Amino acid sequence: MQPIMDTSLWLAHKRRALTHPVDGADFLMRRTAEDLADRLGAVERRFGKAAVLFCQTPAAAETLAESGKVADIVRVETDTAFLSGGGAGLIAPLETVPFEPESLDLAVSLLSLQAMNDIPGMLIQIRRALRPDGLFLGAFAGAGTLFELRESLLAAETELYGGASPRVIPFTDVRDAGTLLQRAGLALPVADVETVTVRYASLFNLMADLRAMGETNALTDRSRRPGSRKLFARAAEIYAERFSDPDGRMRASFSIVWMSGWAPDASQQKPLKPGSAKVSLKAILEAPGGQ
Repeated sequence: MQPIMDTSLWLAHKRRALTHPVDGADFLMRRTAEDLADRLGAVERRFGKAAVLFCQTPAAAETLAESGKVADIVRVETDTAFLSGGGAGLIAPLETVPFEPESLDLAVSLLSLQAMNDIPGMLIQIRRALRPDGLFLGAFAGAGTLFELRESLLAAETELYGGASPRVIPFTDVRDAGTLLQRAGLALPVADVETVTVRYASLFNLMADLRAMGETNALTDRSRRPGSRKLFARAAEIYAERFSDPDGRMRASFSIVWMSGWAPDASQQKPLKPGSAKVSLKAILEAPGGQ
């Protein structure tokens, strides 16, 4: 199958963003790292060795360190430039997990899975690298992310040119995320979504933030012809018409899908087999006081 994402271009965008930092542009990563702290805090156990996979910033590793629950933290990145900020690190190709089977107690991935062409394969590698009863926690931009921008660009390009090229990546739905965890062989899979709504003065302010995040168009099927000023001006008008609040500021949605799953272990709870109940539902309903 043809890759959906040009991962080399995505990484180039990330490197460019790293070398031209914009204050506050990492708000989504910081918010996701805070959510990671909350979710890890709800897990009543400690972890020996943890891997932080392709997060491009030290935020996730810092969260693990501050939790006091992880003894050894290893960051994995595609480029040494992303390892700035300290901490032990490994360099590996994107979509690989460079650890021996059953060598990790915890694996974390924040805001990078949406750029990978083989999410199922990545999750299978993570599961193999986890020791029995090891935990995976991941978050990625999911379906609903930037739907306002997608709709505005599509409408503007169709109106002006009679057709449209893909400009916003196809994001994975939360329901599909749960299925992917199961396919990877992870036990007790849970997937949920948290939507972050950010307000901007204009479409151009939103696009500036996306560029500062390194999240501009990296689709394989993207148009190689730069978008015209006319296109973006019309898209900005449509965005303002459809997605503005009463004060004139425009909404942008980021739907963060969270995934968690455990490497199978005999100690984990398992659902009862069908027919193994000791008392039938019929008997309960027919008993005095039954409904």
